[in-house]
Order: sequence, then C-alpha cells, then structure tokens
Amino acid sequence: MKNLVCTALVAATALVGAEASATNYSLWIHGRNGNSTQAGNYNDFSYWGSSSTAAGVNKKAVNWNGTQRISVENYRVRDALDCYCTGANWCYVAVHSAGNLQIGYALSLYGSSARTKKNAVPNASGVCGNLDGTTQTGWNIKWVDVASGAGGGSELANLGDWATSEPLTSDLVTSTARGMYNHNVTTSKWFYMFAGAKGTVYAGALPGQDDEAVAYHSTGGVSVTGGFCNPGDLFCDGTLNTGTTATSNGKAKWSFHTVSLRDDGEAYNHYANGAWAGIVGPVRSDMVTYAQ
Repeated sequence: MKNLVCTALVAATALVGAEASATNYSLWIHGRNGNSTQAGNYNDFSYWGSSSTAAGVNKKAVNWNGTQRISVENYRVRDALDCYCTGANWCYVAVHSAGNLQIGYALSLYGSSARTKKNAVPNASGVCGNLDGTTQTGWNIKWVDVASGAGGGSELANLGDWATSEPLTSDLVTSTARGMYNHNVTTSKWFYMFAGAKGTVYAGALPGQDDEAVAYHSTGGVSVTGGFCNPGDLFCDGTLNTGTTATSNGKAKWSFHTVSLRDDGEAYNHYANGAWAGIVGPVRSDMVTYAQ
C-alpha cells in the first residue's frame, strides 16, 4: 500500500509544474521524555539518537515537553506541521509512543481547519513566517509511521506505575487516551503501526503482547482494549492481525490504521534509548526507504 501511495504522489507532483520547487520533510514526534529535548529546535534529535543517522528526507525533530498533557503541548506539533507541511511542501511523519496521541489529536481536532501557509523558516520558538498570506485546509501529510503507539493508552498509567507527578500520565490512562479525540478521524491519512512485543518481568500488568510499556491493543491501533497476541500464543483474547484486518476475535482497528509490523519474534522493546533502538529501529528503516 505504501509503495502505491508514494508512486501516486510522485506522479501527481510531476504533472504540476508549479509544484516543482516543493520540498518534502520527515517529521519525528517523540513521546514521553521528561522534557529533555529543546522545544522549538527542529535539529535536536537527542531523544532519538545521532542526528547524523539517516531517518528520511530532510528530517526534523518535533520537540515538546513530554511531561505535559497532550492538549497543552499540541500547539508545538501544529507549529511544526504549519512550518513544513503547508504550501507546496509535503511531510512524512514518524511518531513514537505518546507522539501517536500528539499527531492523532492534531489531525482529528485541527486537520480540517484553515492553516496559514508558512515559509519553512522557523524562529527560535519553532514558528515559521507566513508564505504569502493565503490559507489551506489542513496539512500536506503523505502518511504516518507509528512506533509503539500509545494512542490507546497504557495500563501502566492506569495502575500508576509511571510518575504520577507528570500530567502526561493522566492522558495515558487507557480510557482517557481513547476518549481524548475521535481516533477514526485522521483526515484520511494512513497510520502504519509498528507493534513491538519484547516484554519484561512486569509484563503481567499489560494485557496480551507488549513491549514493556504499551500493549498490542494500542500499538496495533485496535479500537478497544484487550489482550491481543501473536499467532499461536495462549491465554489471549485474540490474535493481532497485520494490515487492516480485525483481530481474530473480531475487534476492529480504527479507520486508516494498518499494522505494518507485528513483532512475532519478540525482538523489539519500547525504548529508543537515544540510539534509534527498540521498535524505533524498524520505523527508521521504513522512513529511509519510503520517506523520500
């Protein structure tokens, strides 16, 4: 599917002479991070790993205070989308963990709003200047790659296993995350889900397969919570199927959500570790291949 999307977009751009100067960008939106990155600095990749590592065309780090509520910090994501994904420019988006909530929130609540076209030249706060004073509806986004997405929340937040002093923890409670916005509304942008399954000793707190922090019901984009697993695993509610197919017990995925990677080998945990590690690794590889 992704090959077809890219081919169609390239062909469409080639047919429009006025779009010849268009620039593509790869935006990386991090998750919970203890506010360790510099908000507004699109070159600070410290959450992910070395900034010299290939991670898609014209990569930009979308940094926000990863301890605060999604609604409070979402303006920084919208600033980045306005900067790089309006006018003649297009974006590929990669997100990790709570970054899934950030892009989902932006698209669902603001993706059909009027956006002033920007010039892709940010100031120190990460805000770009106006291009020509005109507006457009929503953003030019080709698709979204999701590494261990927390769009469905985590039972670790339900149980208070994360620092309760962080406002973001409240947003990661499964009922809160799922009720924050309509996850089926993505303005027709596809979310490619990469679900890790290298759990650990406390995985019992998470239902079904997990990556130490988030369970398959969330990382697989399933529309309800539950214990979903790899094929052949016992004591699960059902198998998380790849693609857009519902789980084996009939639980549907959100609209425009498809599972690109189900971690059958249980090889990928949740954490980037500042080294493009864990489930972020295969997402980075996918961006290198397709975000061009």
